[in-house]
Amino acid sequence: MSTLAERITGDPQQCGGRPCVRSMRIRVTDVLDLLASGLTADQVLAELPDLEPEDISACLRFASQRLDHPVWKSVMP
Repeated sequence: MSTLAERITGDPQQCGGRPCVRSMRIRVTDVLDLLASGLTADQVLAELPDLEPEDISACLRFASQRLDHPVWKSVMP
């Protein structure tokens, strides 16, 4: 099993430093947006064929960890 750090990478010279999947130009937000729009994991893999199923899990874990903070500001006005 790979670690989250092996699956989610960041490089200031790539995608504006946004978190990406395995140093590819597939941002974590790209994966999350597809899932949020209703695509299944299998459909995301078909849409982004360079991804592996573990990459989708890593994106979800990464987002969960980023949101698990005791001080959270609402995005709602």
